[in-house]
Amino acid sequence: MANRLRAVLTGLGIMFGVGAVIAMLAIGTGARQAILEQMKLIGTNNIVIRAVPPQDIEEEDGDSGAKSGNRPWSPGLNLEDVAAITNLVPSVDQVSPEILIPTSAVHGSRRLSTRVGGVSNAFFELNNLSLERGSLFHEVHMEQGMPVCIIGQRVEDRLFSGVGAIGKTIKCGSTWLRVVGVLKQRQASEDALSALGLRDYNDDVFVPITTTLLRFKDRSRITKAKLGSGGRNSDNVVQANYHQLDRLVIRVREVDELRATSEVVGRLLSRRHREVPDYEIEIPELLIAQQQKTQDTFNLVLAAIAGISLLVGGIGIMNIMLASVLERIKEIGIRRSLGATRLDIVTQFLFEAVFISLIGGVLGIFIGVVSASLITTSADIPTVVSGWSIFMAFGVAATVGLVFGSFPAKRAAQQDPIKALRSE
Repeated sequence: MANRLRAVLTGLGIMFGVGAVIAMLAIGTGARQAILEQMKLIGTNNIVIRAVPPQDIEEEDGDSGAKSGNRPWSPGLNLEDVAAITNLVPSVDQVSPEILIPTSAVHGSRRLSTRVGGVSNAFFELNNLSLERGSLFHEVHMEQGMPVCIIGQRVEDRLFSGVGAIGKTIKCGSTWLRVVGVLKQRQASEDALSALGLRDYNDDVFVPITTTLLRFKDRSRITKAKLGSGGRNSDNVVQANYHQLDRLVIRVREVDELRATSEVVGRLLSRRHREVPDYEIEIPELLIAQQQKTQDTFNLVLAAIAGISLLVGGIGIMNIMLASVLERIKEIGIRRSLGATRLDIVTQFLFEAVFISLIGGVLGIFIGVVSASLITTSADIPTVVSGWSIFMAFGVAATVGLVFGSFPAKRAAQQDPIKALRSE
């Protein structure tokens, strides 16, 4: 208390070090939470296969110098691929096909631009989607391609305005559909969805995949126009999208079988598609794992910076306490002559070091919390300040004071009382 300015300056290193520790832990916890949310969005043990549009295949052929007109014919991604994967790959648990068609939904006088998704019930399980009300598709719906649908929460809010949608009908394109279920609204940021290549299912209308093929569109059908053009026009422009399906999601039984299953499925589709690269295979869980590894490396760098700050702060405490011992030699001699033991002297100087460190720790906690908030608002990086991180940072500050104050305290206790009394 007699040297307030010096004590505050001594605690600055601890203060910034503790602030850096809390901010680092907040960034790490926020990143971990974001990754867990991403895992919930894509499901676990999943492999995603996307159909590649014909124009993208044409570009690849052009880049490689191959003659696009000589490219073998491919049936595209279709339901036969689903059956082949299900029957021939033993490590596959479920396969969810998906067809996506942009359209508009109408109910009464209200109209909404939306997308019709042709799916099976496996789609909802693999994408961790649950129902708010109603039921999933029945087997008869799938077999007969009946005009029924499950809608997202925002579709119900915009078309039915608080009135229950179950049992009512909406018109999608030229097809009337009866609502049998409403999905729970799933909270997810646009950045998280775009990073994973997902869309917002809250705005979609889902129908049985057989209903999509029968009542909306089946791109695999051979039409007179396709036969007449041979798939290309006079300018050698690639034909329209011939893929029956837009996307497949495959769930593997065990996570360690993801890579092997992906390779087997890739070889299977390559043979079925006559070596035409009109599909892409992704393993979202591995992509997220790589993202998490990168984030862990970033957190390690932050931890090293915070550790260096604490080390510098600890050295500062040791330096000032050693100087304090030299200044207070006569005080030490007087206390020893009045009966103070070496333990008393050690306790005195050790308490001062820990006290300075704790003051820096308290101020550092405030700086860390404020820094985490500023990082979230200015850099749009998610941060989460948890109670255990504050407790740990406070404990680290006390430990630094204890460790780096031990040597000066021991140095003070070793002073000879007679020599100390003679010092000026």
